Amino acid sequence: MIFHPLLQHAASPPPAGLMIAVTASRGAAGELQLDYRLHGVTILALPPPAVAGPADGLWQHTCCEAFIAVADGPAYREFNFAPSGQWAVYDFADYRQRNESWQPPAAPQISCRRDGDTLYLMATVPAALLPANAARLGLSVVAATPAGDRSYWALAHAAAQPDFHLAASFVLPLP
Repeated sequence: MIFHPLLQHAASPPPAGLMIAVTASRGAAGELQLDYRLHGVTILALPPPAVAGPADGLWQHTCCEAFIAVADGPAYREFNFAPSGQWAVYDFADYRQRNESWQPPAAPQISCRRDGDTLYLMATVPAALLPANAARLGLSVVAATPAGDRSYWALAHAAAQPDFHLAASFVLPLP
């Protein structure tokens, strides 16, 4: 299992002591398994547990994200996984051009636990949620403090301001 460290965006200094890494692997049924580890979470604001299910605006709080791009075009899907247990899945035809009529045919599964100063969030994305011809992965986290400050973490940052939707940030081959 290879943990990929996420880097904070220079425009949003992180709270001192925060470190984030993620693993990505495929299950026997073709599902994508993501294991986020956030070390230093005592300085973060974590959303309280909620009824598992879809919700919008999760990125406004501490939230783990994944972007999965197709091999032969600009289309991609965005996945948000909140420590609360809530999730969101969005389909995009191109950069920030959301397909409003698309409905997810399945639900991701999230489990979350905290052990001392480390938050473990495991998300399973069923194969039915992966875009056809999926090829590249962008992994990211929005980390919010109790004061409302946010830092933005990703495998790569492709712009002067944080923007997880940029195709140049989808740098990991899909396992």
